[in-house]
Amino acid sequence: MARARDPIADLRRIAFLLERANEATYRVRAFRSAAKALAGLSAAELTERAGNGTLTELAGVGDVTARCVAESLAGEEPVYLRRLVATEGSDLDAEATALRAALRGDCHTHSDWSDGGSPIEEMALAAVELGHEYLVLTDHSPRLTVARGLTADRLRRQLDHVAQLNAALPEGFRILTGIEVDINADGSLDQDDDLLARLDVVVGSVHSGLKDERSKMTRRMLTAVANPHLDILGHVTGRMVSSRPAGVTGPGDRGHRARTRAESDFDADAVFAACAEHDTAVEINSRPERQDPPKRLIRRALEAGCRFAINTDAHAPGQLDWQRFGCERAALCGVPADRVINTWSAEQLVAWTHDRR
Repeated sequence: MARARDPIADLRRIAFLLERANEATYRVRAFRSAAKALAGLSAAELTERAGNGTLTELAGVGDVTARCVAESLAGEEPVYLRRLVATEGSDLDAEATALRAALRGDCHTHSDWSDGGSPIEEMALAAVELGHEYLVLTDHSPRLTVARGLTADRLRRQLDHVAQLNAALPEGFRILTGIEVDINADGSLDQDDDLLARLDVVVGSVHSGLKDERSKMTRRMLTAVANPHLDILGHVTGRMVSSRPAGVTGPGDRGHRARTRAESDFDADAVFAACAEHDTAVEINSRPERQDPPKRLIRRALEAGCRFAINTDAHAPGQLDWQRFGCERAALCGVPADRVINTWSAEQLVAWTHDRR
């Protein structure tokens, strides 16, 4: 008989590939829920239930996931997984491939502490599997209540939790502390300055008033960029080019049922000049439904002398592999690796952010 595979690992791998392929949330949730339900069983009980057909009596386990478990225990790669592997990925050209290979981490990610779908640990381990050296955890700030933004007290608790996780993670990998802080209407940042000063990386994004008139939005962004606590200007235009949610499985799923949305109107030349002056990086957001900024603005930021961060804005483990989308767009616009801050080591990145403050 073939040697049994790890059925829980196979279920999680399927969920990862579904997230990466931007499949519907309910498909991802089916496999992650089954993996969670089965993780508490002993190997003997799991084998017994698979043999007598009672796996589906467990909450969170359906016919498809039970069949995958049975195939894994029989030593076979589940058919569902095999089909996903056979159709995964997309080819990158040489420039995009080289840029993706140069990336050492991701500076914009979310966990189930705010509106992400998975615990911090799962996000970190997925990043390890992708070859990252670090993952910056940037859950939302308190003003974004639809995304369960972190109050100051919750953020402090998260910092303690991350310190504990880092002590247990594989050597050579670390979670960097961070936040995606709301840029308020007056350009201030939605978190206490003393807390922002403690974080390794601060991403700032506009999430409200996206239809404000040009001069108001420009003033708002210029004020934020001049703040020494702001390291990266996130999804600059706020646009949405796709109407389907991208595999978010967490409590903030409702908040990510995005409709198509036009770009905010602001003076891009003035904002990018300020980013270059204050050494604030411009995010190239890799989410398929965002593709923000558009390529014409990436080129203008490059001409202005800006640094960049190619981030996934991942809300689930499989989305961490979306950096290739951002690399494609960056390469098409001629962005060199030496202008991208997440080609740096964790030590270089943290030294840069702390020097800026």
